[in-house]
Amino acid sequence: MTPTELLRALARTRASLDGEEVTFWWTGDVHSWAPGEPYRRLFGFEGLNVARLVEEEEGAYQLLTREAAFYLDPQSREILDTWQGKPVVHVWNDPANQKWRPFPVPMTELGDQVCFSLEIPLAYPSPLPADQYPAQSADDTYRALELFQFFAPASVLTTNAPGVPATMSWTRMSPWLPWMEQGQRPGGLTFHCRGRKLASYAEVPERTRAHIAAHHPRYAHAPEEWTEPNETSWTYFRKLNPPA
Repeated sequence: MTPTELLRALARTRASLDGEEVTFWWTGDVHSWAPGEPYRRLFGFEGLNVARLVEEEEGAYQLLTREAAFYLDPQSREILDTWQGKPVVHVWNDPANQKWRPFPVPMTELGDQVCFSLEIPLAYPSPLPADQYPAQSADDTYRALELFQFFAPASVLTTNAPGVPATMSWTRMSPWLPWMEQGQRPGGLTFHCRGRKLASYAEVPERTRAHIAAHHPRYAHAPEEWTEPNETSWTYFRKLNPPA
């Protein structure tokens, strides 16, 4: 398949070519790692992304999205307000947009399924410089690794349907979260989650929909148009806690 055809198949999997809103929901856990220490499951994690695909030109797309995700008690799976006496800052990323141009999308054929794999290493100047945020940041460069897999029926390669059912997995390796106040402590976090494309936002678990409705109801819908820059957990934390 050509890069344009592969991207169109990914677009059907990740969103819908007709521009309808598509909700992905995921659940999993967050584990800590640090030299000389055992791995620990610190949090549960549950979130969603609501997306709208806009075709800019033949074979090129804007993916307009908002995403919200919540740190959970690892046993009760209830949304946390505090951790070790510190306020928990949940994920409220608006926007979380992407621009897609044709590229050789990594794809593996798995019998009656295909898997699109996206490996995204990140390294850029941190929104939380260590001298301004000594308790929240250990480095002036933000470094992380995002690993996505989207699983779709093999018919996604031949169908004319705007979208297809899909499941996904997501692994993320990152520094300690700013609100954890780990300072210069070596180590970090690994997020390990799995999820699926829902028939509609109404399929999001009721507890999660209620939390979004009570705090930021716009996250039930995708953006209508392109805006930038994207929000991240680090830029959102800086907005809540501007430097002195």
